[in-house]
Amino acid sequence: MAANRLQIQGDDSVLLRVTHANLKTFSADIRFSLQSTVDSVKEKLWKKCGTSVNSMCLELYDDTNTKISDLSDNSRPLGFYSPLNGYRLHIIDLDPSSVTSGGWLEDTSLVEKYSISEEAYEKRDGTFRKFKGRLASQNPSALGNKKPDNYMEDLCVNIKIDPIIVAGFLALEERQMVGDRCEVEPGEKRGVVKFVGRAESLAPGFWVGVQYDEPLGNHDGMVKGVRYFDCPPNHGAIVRPDKVKVGDYPEQDPFEVDEI
Repeated sequence: MAANRLQIQGDDSVLLRVTHANLKTFSADIRFSLQSTVDSVKEKLWKKCGTSVNSMCLELYDDTNTKISDLSDNSRPLGFYSPLNGYRLHIIDLDPSSVTSGGWLEDTSLVEKYSISEEAYEKRDGTFRKFKGRLASQNPSALGNKKPDNYMEDLCVNIKIDPIIVAGFLALEERQMVGDRCEVEPGEKRGVVKFVGRAESLAPGFWVGVQYDEPLGNHDGMVKGVRYFDCPPNHGAIVRPDKVKVGDYPEQDPFEVDEI
């Protein structure tokens, strides 16, 4: 008894490894005050593992995994049982209906999943499905909807061109245009139409290739390794048809000054 009192006075705390009989994967290193009663130790462990204080039985094992004692007296201080750093405190849950029983805290496949019928789900407001539908109706591009292959084809047919006949001349995307003057927005950049059709290296739909009069472009007619037309470096651009106006757009004279 005197030795126990000396330990309590000399060492204020001890680091113990804690295990649980029902929770096979539970293991924690926890520091306890030797002055704490067994009851307060159980209170601390309840917050860690879920076993209630009244259902908890504690066993103390030394570093050779030999059982030292049962911590059966809740009113005694932990130091009474002479634990040392590295000893193991083992929790046994005596409640068969405890939350730790049956293993479901560790194996989620044992937990009953909530399910709802398709009809009941459709009747609910505020679901992700309805939010997604509203978002799609307000902004179709927000959900990354893929554009159809004929996207903006109707705008292309209104572009007056002088087609060079190639390979059957069956479809608009089979035409290569040279010579039509145009203006491209934004910026009122002027140039000549060089290509109209689908561009496999870009997004689905129709595109218009333009050779600018000035070096306002990004390439020479080759985009992502695919050549759609030829033009001087930094004079080429491929844009959507709604950005292009075809008509009488002569080249601008950079030295032209408006009459004052």
